[in-house]
Amino acid sequence: MAGSKSVVIAALIANGAIAVMKFVGYLLTGSPSMLSETYHSISDTGNQVFLLFGIRYSGQKASRAHPYGYGKAQFFYAFLVSVLLFGIAGWESLKHGWNALTHGGHGAEQADVIIGGVNLTNLLPVEAFWVNVVVLLGAIAFETYAFAMAYAELRRQTDLYGWSGFREAFRKTSDVTTLTAFTEDAVALGGAVIALVGITATRITGVEAYDAASAVVIGVLLMGFAVALALENKRLLLGESLPADVESGLRGEISGHDGVTGVDGFRTMFIGPGEALVTADVSFDPDLVTGDIEEDIHQIESKLRKRDNRVRIVYIEPEV
Repeated sequence: MAGSKSVVIAALIANGAIAVMKFVGYLLTGSPSMLSETYHSISDTGNQVFLLFGIRYSGQKASRAHPYGYGKAQFFYAFLVSVLLFGIAGWESLKHGWNALTHGGHGAEQADVIIGGVNLTNLLPVEAFWVNVVVLLGAIAFETYAFAMAYAELRRQTDLYGWSGFREAFRKTSDVTTLTAFTEDAVALGGAVIALVGITATRITGVEAYDAASAVVIGVLLMGFAVALALENKRLLLGESLPADVESGLRGEISGHDGVTGVDGFRTMFIGPGEALVTADVSFDPDLVTGDIEEDIHQIESKLRKRDNRVRIVYIEPEV
């Protein structure tokens, strides 16, 4: 949990600063790709706020109404991020870029920004195009830092659980907060590079279509991420079990315990990021007395938690 929170806070600080810089760049140039990147960074910032709220909400203690705690709140808020933030930002970016592409944009022009009768553009010591370049290079630097934080946390989890790589981690992790931050930062890095390529191509050739096309690509990238993230959260909201190989190992711990003659039923389910519920119907040796069975159940519970630190709640139903 602490690792996920630090990843989100790092991304929040980076994206908040980047959103302001990109918006200033858009005001000075009217660049479609810069507006798309502004939408992107605003959605990223809102994303972190949602994720932090989810982390805090999920930390509440279990209650009568929620006996297994509030861990799934993080799945819910991450799902909202994908639908409300990235979907909207992606659509607005795509729409603005498409309009600029089909009706002509303003990427090659330097716009006038007049506040209080003062033309701020004329006060710039350099051409506004270079302001965009500096902004995007700064965005790349900030996003690289945030991406490195998310990468380190996801790498730690990959090593801890013995996953073959990030592809398997995406399919098996229950830490949607880190997953969201990692993917978001990767997309943000890609978007900044795309925008930089687009405005540079427009600057060199004078063809505004390059800038507008960059906005379209960024929009498609955002919408694609929104769909992928929604699907990842769907599996956890619906009550996904631990991976089959993990379940097999846990079941083996039970069946291999002295006094156990069979495991008649075995079920697991994620109840929060890195938190799983395990239930089992276990047949014990009929010669065991009640006190021995109770002690065996305690030992089995300890074995399961020791084997996988995601096992938080264990219910063993003895069948003699």
